[in-house]
Amino acid sequence: MHHYSEAKFWQKVKKFCATAGVKVVYAALLLFYTLQESSVPKKVKATIIGALGYFISPFDALIDLTPIVGYTDDLGVLLLALGVAALYINDHVKAKARKKLCELFGEDAYTQMAEIDKKVS
Repeated sequence: MHHYSEAKFWQKVKKFCATAGVKVVYAALLLFYTLQESSVPKKVKATIIGALGYFISPFDALIDLTPIVGYTDDLGVLLLALGVAALYINDHVKAKARKKLCELFGEDAYTQMAEIDKKVS
């Protein structure tokens, strides 16, 4: 998808992380760091790029500026991609995503990560 780039990803995360919430950002971070793993097949990387491109895209099914509801579609797309990428989400990827999430949201973010972790375990 032409909307995905690493720079656009970080711009979106930093600008909308409070609105998107911990679950959406954690799912996106897991995919972002999984994409960087050399062992991930191209087909899985293509799925991840598509999902992250949708997350970054200003053209959504639901407008992202609306708190909670605006990111429901993004979370759905990210969760589908997590299902495809689950075999490649290792402890190293999780650790990097958790560290970044805590930098963005603080230590309280750990309690909200559990639901996403269940989907990729």
